[in-house]
Amino acid sequence: MVTETEKAHALLQTFSSASVISSVALAVFCFLSDSFLQFTFVHQNDWIRALTDNAVHGIVGLWSWALVIGLRKKSDFCEVLLAGFLASAIDLDHFVLAGSLSLKAALHLPKRPFLHCSTIIPLVALILKCCLQIFKLKDSWCFLPWMVFISWTSHHIRDGTRQGLWFCPFGSIAPLPYWLYIAMTASLPHLCS
Repeated sequence: MVTETEKAHALLQTFSSASVISSVALAVFCFLSDSFLQFTFVHQNDWIRALTDNAVHGIVGLWSWALVIGLRKKSDFCEVLLAGFLASAIDLDHFVLAGSLSLKAALHLPKRPFLHCSTIIPLVALILKCCLQIFKLKDSWCFLPWMVFISWTSHHIRDGTRQGLWFCPFGSIAPLPYWLYIAMTASLPHLCS
């Protein structure tokens, strides 16, 4: 059970100067990495573009989770790495939909792959939360639903600048304005803390 003192401490940590500076740094990282992806040598090479884009997804996911938990103990680093992995691993669905390990096939799909449907994020988080309760793992793994939510949402928001967000079965919204993507990415960890 969380005491009122622990809640107050968590709130202060969420909006501490270090946390706010880290959020601003995350926004700057997003801007700089997206600028790097626009260089001709990156944009014209499928491998460099795909690896760099996926690495940026992973870094944004792990950075976002680091902002949520505050990196206070050694085990937090494992959580942060897992969050980065989850943010990057979404793109494996490109290969699943392509039915091939070919990067060219994965990059030129006729439709969006299933893990890029934003509707599944809260569904998967809720299913995870229920499974943790059913199997009585809620204490040791209670962070997992939130981690999945942060990691996948950061991925979807970043992709949303190019293709919008896809809410199956309802359809897609228009691409997100770039400023909104930056603002949402920088504020998401604080909202979830």
